[in-house]
Amino acid sequence: MLLALSLLLLAACRGGDGQGVTIVPDDTPGPTPSATQPPTTDTTGTPSPTPTEPSGPDPGDLVGFSVPLAGACLPNSDALIPNAPREYRNGFHEGIDFYPGTVCAPAGADTPVLAMYDGVVIRADHAYQDITPRLVSELAALTARQGFTDEVTLDIYRGRQVWVDHGNGVVTRYAHLGWIAEGIGVGVSVSTGDLLAGVGESGTPESVTNPGIEMHLHAEVRIADSFLGDGLPPGEVRRLYERLFGLD
Repeated sequence: MLLALSLLLLAACRGGDGQGVTIVPDDTPGPTPSATQPPTTDTTGTPSPTPTEPSGPDPGDLVGFSVPLAGACLPNSDALIPNAPREYRNGFHEGIDFYPGTVCAPAGADTPVLAMYDGVVIRADHAYQDITPRLVSELAALTARQGFTDEVTLDIYRGRQVWVDHGNGVVTRYAHLGWIAEGIGVGVSVSTGDLLAGVGESGTPESVTNPGIEMHLHAEVRIADSFLGDGLPPGEVRRLYERLFGLD
C-alpha cells in the first residue's frame, strides 16, 4: 500500500514533462487591458531627469553681461562708478553713470538703453510723473535732518526706471529714463541687447532746476540687498565691471 502511494506521488512530481498531469486553468478574472491605461513604470531603471529652470548668472562671479549702451566703455572718471561719494545726499553711488563724452559712445537724450542680460522685467514706470521743485526742496531737507538718504528718497532720485530680474538674486536697474519702449512691462521676458528704454534725466534735481544738462543713464547691477562692487576701491570696482562686460 505504501509503495503504491509513493508511485502516485512520484508521477505527480514528474508532471513537468507534459505526461500524466492535467493543468486546470484559473477562472478568476484578471485586469482588463485598456487603451488609455498608462504604461507600467520600470522601477528597476534610472528615473527620468526632472526639467529645471535656467540657473541664471553666478552672483559670486558675474560674467557674460552686455554694456547697456551700444559700443560704450566704462566711464573715464571714478566719480561715475559705484562707491563714489554723493555729498548732496550723504551717500554713495551704487551704479555706473553713462554720460555723453565719457563712455566711448553716444549717451545723450534718447540713446537706446539695452538689456544687460537675459531676464524678466519686474518694474517698468510707464506712469511715471516728473518731480517738482517743491519735492526737490523737501527731499533735500529730509536728507539733511536724517543725515542719510533713505530708500524712498533714493528711488525718487532715480526717476523713471526699468528693472530686470536675472535669477539668483541678481537684478539690473536702468534709471533716469526719458521713455520706456513699447512692449516692455512687468512679466515680459527680455534677452541680452533687447531695447528697454531711452536715455533721459528723470528724477535728477537738475531736471526741474536746469533741464537738459543731466542727460545720462544710471545703470545698477544689484546682488540681493547690495550692488556689484559695494565697499571696494575704484581699481577693484573697475576690474569687476570690466569682467562683467567682457572689457578686460
